Amino acid sequence: MPMFELRGPAGLFRRCSAAVASVACLALGTPAQAVDAGVTDTEIRLGASAVLSGPLGPQTAEYGEGSRLYFDAVNKRGGIHGRQISYTTLDDGFDVKQAVDNTRKLLEEQQVFLIYNNTGTAHTAAILPLAADTKTVVFSPVTGAASLRDTQHRHLFHVRASYADEARYIQTQLAQVGIQRVALFYQDDAFGKALQAEVRKAAAAQGVTLAAEVSVNPKQPDFNAAAQALAQAQPQVVIMGTGGTVFTDLVKAVRQTTPARPSFYGFSIAGVDVIRKELGASARGIVLAQVFPALNQLSVPVVAEYHRLLKEKNPDAKPSAPQFEGFVQARILVEGLKRAGRNLTADSFIAAMQGVGEVALSSKFVTKYSAKNHNGASYVELAIVDHLGNLRY
Repeated sequence: MPMFELRGPAGLFRRCSAAVASVACLALGTPAQAVDAGVTDTEIRLGASAVLSGPLGPQTAEYGEGSRLYFDAVNKRGGIHGRQISYTTLDDGFDVKQAVDNTRKLLEEQQVFLIYNNTGTAHTAAILPLAADTKTVVFSPVTGAASLRDTQHRHLFHVRASYADEARYIQTQLAQVGIQRVALFYQDDAFGKALQAEVRKAAAAQGVTLAAEVSVNPKQPDFNAAAQALAQAQPQVVIMGTGGTVFTDLVKAVRQTTPARPSFYGFSIAGVDVIRKELGASARGIVLAQVFPALNQLSVPVVAEYHRLLKEKNPDAKPSAPQFEGFVQARILVEGLKRAGRNLTADSFIAAMQGVGEVALSSKFVTKYSAKNHNGASYVELAIVDHLGNLRY
């Protein structure tokens, strides 16, 4: 039963980014590999370096669970043109060097065909020279950074909306309800700074001057000091440029150490499951940007399919927003693999994705690809955590 709505003409990309090519000459000291070796008569091998430990680990693991849920369903139906999908992930602990080493290992030792759903902004940027040198596609990394979208890379495809899309939507909504005293909290690394840059741009576009910008070192955070600094600014809203337990530990510190009671707005990377687990009933009122269809919209075919497959796998399993995100990303990837045909290569996959045009999984969630656009979706909504820890749109 078809779940995709496909629109638009086919298109072929005939130009490689000079910037990527020049960096690839450095190539991290690694010779080019035969990436198409990851496609055999019976298998398509995928892999990723991902943060599976530390504050972001639990949420990242859920992305993988959702992806595997869909890959398993595809494999049970006979795979892609008779080939089974396998997916290997290696933990990098959110360390950039380890991400590069893991990716090299996946290409050289595991001989994966494609890097799928790797984690991190700096991490993705660091593996792009290796991807270009080996002609390996990097598909749907967990990042919304503008730096990875403003310049097109032949071998890089996104699915989720950008951080810029999310920041603009958040700030527009705040302006519409008259919120002017807005502070920013972010983690001081490439991920947090990417969010900081987008919040600054969005605030400036609305004529808003941020009341404060407070950061912590995610490896040695002082949440009490950050909470005190935010309290001094007396913001109505704190926009959170972080995710995982860094998000929740800051909320705890604000509520435990100061009389301030600002509202908290987070990016989609701040998963509601972690927030619910860490904050319990006090999660109520936190607002999160969402870049995928809502889990309770069972009239949307892809949502209904996720619920059905999850229940078939484990009747007691609880639906998860990060898991569903992985599921949707796997759906888009599989569409590209199917359209690339039996003679699957990196070039045929790129041509297939660029020829897709639009892939609509709901009336609002539409990914767009062409020879000039690999950026995927721009869909953003806001949802508030209710008294049960669920998201209400």
